[in-house]
Amino acid sequence: MPSLKDLRNRIKSVQSTRKITSAMKMVAAAKLRRAQEQAEAARPYAERMERMLASVAGRLQGATGAPKLVSGTGKDDVHLVVVATADRGLCGGFNTNIVRAARNHIRKLLADGKTVKILCVGRKGRDVLRREYRDKIVDMISFAGQKRLSFADANGIAVRLLEMFEAGEFDVATIFYARFRSAIAQIPTGQQIIPVALPAKEETQEASGSQALYEYEPDEEQILAALLPRNLAVQIYKTLLENAAGEQGARMSAMDSATRNAGDMINKLSLTYNRQRQANITKELIEIISGAEAL
Repeated sequence: MPSLKDLRNRIKSVQSTRKITSAMKMVAAAKLRRAQEQAEAARPYAERMERMLASVAGRLQGATGAPKLVSGTGKDDVHLVVVATADRGLCGGFNTNIVRAARNHIRKLLADGKTVKILCVGRKGRDVLRREYRDKIVDMISFAGQKRLSFADANGIAVRLLEMFEAGEFDVATIFYARFRSAIAQIPTGQQIIPVALPAKEETQEASGSQALYEYEPDEEQILAALLPRNLAVQIYKTLLENAAGEQGARMSAMDSATRNAGDMINKLSLTYNRQRQANITKELIEIISGAEAL
């Protein structure tokens, strides 16, 4: 049985922890609003740009003059898995869920005899994956200490991927991130970004709401050559914003649970402290009465 002093120290310790988790919850809630607005604002542009390029690229699919980002390398041997996670923890299962989805994809590729390379965006994904796939991690990009993500950050990642692709270091690139749904729900998502994943023609026509034919000026090859690299940066920027919103939502939810758990622990410790204190007082009274009766 711990002493009263030990119980007092433990109660103070848990109270200090509750203050920290409560403050972190409030900070995450404030950051979540801005991050959610950015993520939701980026979705329509990224989705519409992806559909538009898929529609244009669909006409060149299989043609000899198709850009490499559309036609690919003609092989499916080397896969680059981009794992986008947070640089910080204390956000529940946010990072774990993304890494789990990426790990399942990696294991499936390895089982099929593919060569896998891993590019980590965020330290937490790197810390988990290097325990099992240290030799497959080619690089890690971190934005730790950066208050706000910008399009330039995403463009830097896109440039790095394009350089690796042009150098023939991989054939297919897939990025894993958490799509933000709400403060308590983030969906681990995998998206192929190189080469551009082309939907079926029926899906493209249904999404555009029209089956009309268009003439392009300049031609499709020049349009795609200019817009495909930008689309890659846009898609990466969207994933970074989705991750930022999901991280703050997960952290707010986790800190809320931690604050409530700390309150429950304080109540239990206080009850134990009061019972033991009352037992000590009763014991002392009995000793005093017994001594008085002995006299």
